[in-house]
Amino acid sequence: MRIGLVTSEFPPDIGGVETYAWQLAAELARRPGFDVTVYAPPASARAELPPGVRLRPWLSSCRQRDWLRLRDEPIDVWHALSAPHAWLALTGRPTVVSVHGNDFLAPYALTARPSLQQVPLLHRLQPWLWRHFKAHWQSRTRQLMAASLPRAAAIYANSQYTAEVLAREVPAIAARTTVTWVGVDERFFATPRQAPGARPRLLTVSRLSEPRKNVGLVLRALAALRARHDFEYTIAGEGQERPALEALARELDVADRVRFCGKVGADELQTLYGAADLFILTSSIVPGSHEGFGIVYLEAAASGVPSLAARLAGAVDAVDENVSGYFVDEPTVSSLTAALDQFLSGERRFETASCRQFARQFGWAHITDLMLAHYPRAQTG
Repeated sequence: MRIGLVTSEFPPDIGGVETYAWQLAAELARRPGFDVTVYAPPASARAELPPGVRLRPWLSSCRQRDWLRLRDEPIDVWHALSAPHAWLALTGRPTVVSVHGNDFLAPYALTARPSLQQVPLLHRLQPWLWRHFKAHWQSRTRQLMAASLPRAAAIYANSQYTAEVLAREVPAIAARTTVTWVGVDERFFATPRQAPGARPRLLTVSRLSEPRKNVGLVLRALAALRARHDFEYTIAGEGQERPALEALARELDVADRVRFCGKVGADELQTLYGAADLFILTSSIVPGSHEGFGIVYLEAAASGVPSLAARLAGAVDAVDENVSGYFVDEPTVSSLTAALDQFLSGERRFETASCRQFARQFGWAHITDLMLAHYPRAQTG
């Protein structure tokens, strides 16, 4: 079977969908009888590919332009790896779609934008027009997705929450939606656990580009606990929020216990998980954005690290309460202070083996099996 994976997000960029795309391509290519081609943006040409995966770094995320190149490709099943590329289902070709939540609520690949390549002189203004009419093309892309998703043979939601949101937005897709979750890279199960340190080691891994990640609330909660508990807190990730968060750590007088290490590579990330005693990511739901699943919770669990999360959105699927972590109902300074106090005082304890056992349910082999059950249906319509 010849499979075409279409994605706007692929390594060397870092993020949840990028990881999802790479890992799914790798697992499909490991299966006998599957020929896998990834169609991604030009920047992906620098990516290190999984064995057996072919890359076409062509994608512009403009439907009109992309179909001119994709339509003659020898593909048996198209798999759109985010909702904005669901337009493939309108071509009459066998199509399945992975949906992550934010990609549908606030699409960032604005595939409804027009291609002006054939319009003399005007095509030179295309970048300016795309940029200045972003809100319009986002609205048009949402309309395009609403028309396209019901035409797909199957839709894969990354969490029960995402499936429920999609069903409210496009009721016609409910019967074709399956929750397949997200897989975790096998290498995290081999993360060596470091010996306990002199003080508890806390870790957050996140893009520092959205206030809804609530890293600032964690800093405020830790500041409230500074006199009662010793700790060290590592924040891995880059983004526009980082300077403000660094300033906040200084203002709260916890800078000596907080380390911002920026964007980290695969080996360093594994080392950070191996040293951590507790992973923290307590994201909120805001209009147009939520934690669709949160693969970092699984990476932590596979590494033997429990998580503190907010009982919101996809995190509910990604953390098993009292097994691989625990929750606050709403992320506030007071709730986080109480929850962190429980862990730092020893009231909350988790077993490395239990965390890893929970994460085993999300191996990529199992996730891919769930998806492949629908590929033949896509071919037969």
